Amino acid sequence: MTTPLGDARGTSTLRRATAFAWRSLVRQPARAALAVLGVAAVGALLFDMLLLSHGLVLSLRDLLDRSGFDVRVGATERPGGGPLMPDAVAAAGRIAALPSVRSVLTIRMADASLEHGGSRAFATIQGVAGSGPRPWTIMRGTDLPAGESPAPSEHPRVEGPGGPAGMLLSEPAARLLGVQPGDSVDVRASCAAGRESLPPVRFRVAGVADFPFDDDQSPQAATRAESLARACGEEGARSANLILVTSTGDADAAAAAIMALDPDLRALTNDEAVGRMEEGGFTYFRQISTVLTTVTLAFAVLLITVLLTVSVNQRLGAIAALRALGFSRQRVVADVLCESALIVGMGGTLSLPLGWGLAVWLDGILKRMPGIPADLHFFVFEGRALVVHLTLLAATALLAALYPMRIVSRLPIAATLRNEVIS
Repeated sequence: MTTPLGDARGTSTLRRATAFAWRSLVRQPARAALAVLGVAAVGALLFDMLLLSHGLVLSLRDLLDRSGFDVRVGATERPGGGPLMPDAVAAAGRIAALPSVRSVLTIRMADASLEHGGSRAFATIQGVAGSGPRPWTIMRGTDLPAGESPAPSEHPRVEGPGGPAGMLLSEPAARLLGVQPGDSVDVRASCAAGRESLPPVRFRVAGVADFPFDDDQSPQAATRAESLARACGEEGARSANLILVTSTGDADAAAAAIMALDPDLRALTNDEAVGRMEEGGFTYFRQISTVLTTVTLAFAVLLITVLLTVSVNQRLGAIAALRALGFSRQRVVADVLCESALIVGMGGTLSLPLGWGLAVWLDGILKRMPGIPADLHFFVFEGRALVVHLTLLAATALLAALYPMRIVSRLPIAATLRNEVIS
């Protein structure tokens, strides 16, 4: 049983060992600075690899949660939507009647050419219908009115009494076309095979929106499903690629109820969608992170071991003299361990701001790749990464000190002092 006196002695010994290790480092500032900077560089890379291992998953989960929907329904289990569902609107009505469902929104995707004043942009248009939160954020202008429908007209380019249908543009699309809210754009939609020469339909730019999966190279647009159907030359909006569902609180129960309602539909919760994406493409970053983390730790252990071993070998005579004066074997071993802990502690502290700055820089470079949404990040801070980082650094300090500790613990006092005097 540990007594208060024993605890006090242990604390006092550790304090003296730490002070002695600090004086050993101060005596050789160049070597100590080199060791601390080396650990800081290695620790920064280690911290970045830990952030990268789960960064995309955490960022994607945040994007999905911010959309306001927690269940995605399609014809296949693709998280981003699948082929066109001909009776999606009718299916959405049946889903909306479920007790576990709060709101439903259908989304139809179509490629289109947007034209304004001689400028052209090729964009993906979302045609939305239903209730619930819209999957975008208005930056300028106004949102699409809930009850808006296309104005009647015999020719698509002739404005009816209510004017052309409204459309939202992403910032890249508005920049390419040079338009502002209130301007008009002509849309040539490509909705299905065999309809590549559809006549243009005029839309009014209601506002500029930020789409959750928008990127700087891929313009996007959104309008009501009825307006997109009109641009596609269809009489009504009945089909969609994706149905977004907001549950009443239990996403798993809502997904199960949807699957039971219509076996031809595939319902995925946000957690399941992230899991599918993680299995499909995100494992690459985790594997890269694991490999680089292992190499980084091995380098850190080797670096600190070499520096401590050199320091101990230079002070063998002084250590032997301390042992002869009454220092115990445990005390000199503790000195070496505390010296390793100080080096790793100071280097690890510096590695956090250094690693975060490096992560921001690397994140900016990786996000320049085509098709990467602007709000998606490769490096995302999480408390677990910090805990793992500190744990690995602590293990590194211990492993690096094992060999130097073995040297001082087995040091022959008399022979070392005799060699010191003779040399």
